[in-house]
Amino acid sequence: MSGVRLAALFPGQGSQKVGMAHELYAASPAAKRVLDEAERALPGLLKLMWEGPAEDLQLTANQQPALVAAGAAAYAAWLEAGGLAAEFGAGHSLGEYTAHVAAGSLSVADAVQLVRRRGTYMQEAVPEGQGAMAAVMKLEQTQIDEALARVSADAPALVVEVANLNSPGQTVISGNTGGVAAASAALKDLGGRVIPLKVSAPFHCSLMQPAADQLATDLTATAFAVPAFSIVCNVTAEPLPGPAAAPGLLTQQVTGSVRWVECVERLQALGATHYVEFGSGSVLTGLVGRILDGAFARAVDAPGTLATVIEEVRS
Repeated sequence: MSGVRLAALFPGQGSQKVGMAHELYAASPAAKRVLDEAERALPGLLKLMWEGPAEDLQLTANQQPALVAAGAAAYAAWLEAGGLAAEFGAGHSLGEYTAHVAAGSLSVADAVQLVRRRGTYMQEAVPEGQGAMAAVMKLEQTQIDEALARVSADAPALVVEVANLNSPGQTVISGNTGGVAAASAALKDLGGRVIPLKVSAPFHCSLMQPAADQLATDLTATAFAVPAFSIVCNVTAEPLPGPAAAPGLLTQQVTGSVRWVECVERLQALGATHYVEFGSGSVLTGLVGRILDGAFARAVDAPGTLATVIEEVRS
């Protein structure tokens, strides 16, 4: 493992699946401890994660704590099995909370309770059906930015903003239904491919300000410790300067863009050589591959992948 410097990555909404972390719970005492702590904080969470139904697990207020618990459990199992400790970390949207748990700067109990409230606040900020999100592909970022600016200038009542900069060639937009519809039409006219996303609210845009205001109170009352590894933050694409900055940055994240491309590039600039995604699915693993050509990127979400990836990193 000489020269290996690990970046731990933690996924956001959309990566959940019924049965997540169940095998790790059975196989790893460390994962079991994390998941049991999450269950004590939110009784019924593990049953929902393992038995569903999928429609209930998909609810914003449920999938957020489920993903935090699964990601933190996978990283704990990794360390227990002899996996290399991360020097750096980042999480996509709510995954930033998982990064804090893995780094020891936030307790599992505090994290799952925070993101349960985060999900509830976000859902309540915009009534269902009044917001929308869409993935945009095959366009340059400047073309997207200019199209969104034109929509907003032509009709100030229409809200549409960049929510996620996921990879070169994949940007997610968010806003009210009219704004996203108008922007989608304009982007298609430019030759872009636009895919509406099945979401219950328009995340990471200014319409989420009521949720940010509510969450700020909760975050300010939460104790953050010094993290064991450097956490690159969504809204700045820079390392967390210290625990005192965490509440403000996580508040800004609710309305701000997830600058994932820049976050991954920053991890590389800091010295990361290997990228391992912990939790459920492999969405971030795929994005890293599109951002950093030829990068070592793997996903760990079960005992089998855990053992395989530890061996790969060692070799």
